Formats: sequence, C-alpha cells, structure tokens
Amino acid sequence: MFLSLDGTFWFQLVNFAIFFALLNAVFLRPVGAAIKKRREHIEGVQSDYDRYSHQVSALRGEAESRRGAARRAAEETVARSRAAAEAEAGYLVGGRTSEAHAIIEQARAMVALELSAARAKENELSQSLAKTLLDRALGADR
Repeated sequence: MFLSLDGTFWFQLVNFAIFFALLNAVFLRPVGAAIKKRREHIEGVQSDYDRYSHQVSALRGEAESRRGAARRAAEETVARSRAAAEAEAGYLVGGRTSEAHAIIEQARAMVALELSAARAKENELSQSLAKTLLDRALGADR
C-alpha cells in the first residue's frame, strides 16, 4: 500500500503539469532564448575576431612589404646620391688639384727666377756690403 492511486495523486499530477507549464512559459523558454541569443552573439564575436585577426595579419604583411619596398627605394636613392656626390667631389678635387699644381709650378718658376737673379747679383752685393763695412770701419777710426 505504498502506492495507492487516489485523488491526491491525480491532483498532484495535474498540479505538476500546471507548474511545469508555468515554469516553462515564465522561466525555461525565456532563459533558453536568452542563452541561445547570447551563444549566437558570442559565436558572432568570435567569428568577427577570427576574420579581423586574418585581416590584421594580411594588413601587417602588406605594410611590411611596403616598408621593405620603401626601404629598398630609399637605399637606392641614397646610393645614387652618394655616387653622384662622390663623382662631383672627384671632379672638384681634380679641378682644384690641377689649379694647385699650376700655382705651385708658377711659384717654383718665380722662386727660380728670384734665386737666379739673387745669385747673379750675389757678387755685386757682397762687394757693396764689404765696401760699406770697410767704410764704416775706416770712418770710425778717422
């Protein structure tokens, strides 16, 4: 006699069905819908994150390739500019070197002329100096 199917059993069964229907209508369906909506939102965020991560990776690769191309172009420009500057410096140095050699040759020629003129007058100047010294020495005794 544990189980006897009297009126309370049927009443409790109807009470449980009403409670389950109310629970389902008031709590389980809205919570289930909220969970489903939240899960869809999370999956959407994850798919957006994955998509944007791939886009970021692609953009970073593109930026790196552009930086590399710009770096190579800048290095080429610097190399061309350096070569042009070295060529111009060589031209200027070559021109100035020839001018310097011409000036040096002119100075050497002038020094040689002055030296030969001085050597030509050396005998005359030494006799004039000796006479002046002798005149002073004799003039001091007189």
